[in-house]
Amino acid sequence: MSITLDHTPFPALDLRRPAVTRTTYVSAAVQPAAPLRLTGRGRAVIVAVALAVITTLAIVFGSAVAATDSASEPGIVTTVTVQPGQTLWSIAAEARPNADIRSTVDEIVKLNALEDGASLPIGSTLAVPVQD
Repeated sequence: MSITLDHTPFPALDLRRPAVTRTTYVSAAVQPAAPLRLTGRGRAVIVAVALAVITTLAIVFGSAVAATDSASEPGIVTTVTVQPGQTLWSIAAEARPNADIRSTVDEIVKLNALEDGASLPIGSTLAVPVQD
């Protein structure tokens, strides 16, 4: 162990320079830190957090895929290449002019796995149901 003390003498006080006081303490016996150990409770917390993250991701990203018990009826489908200015609404109206356009748009979205509100890239090919 070493100690260093630097002090200016008391009677020689200089107001232009601040008095310097330096003290150094050095310990010769520095002990290494103990290794980190995980307890049973810590393992349980880590497993619970991992399961919560996996469940949350499955709920958020797995909701796009929905299974149903009813088998869909096979229908006649054609392909349409998206032209500039076309929307799902206009494509559905051309494909089935006498049917409900909203249901036709829903079928186009399901057939092509489109996201709600996503824009249609020009030149992409869509599967579109035709007249019933």
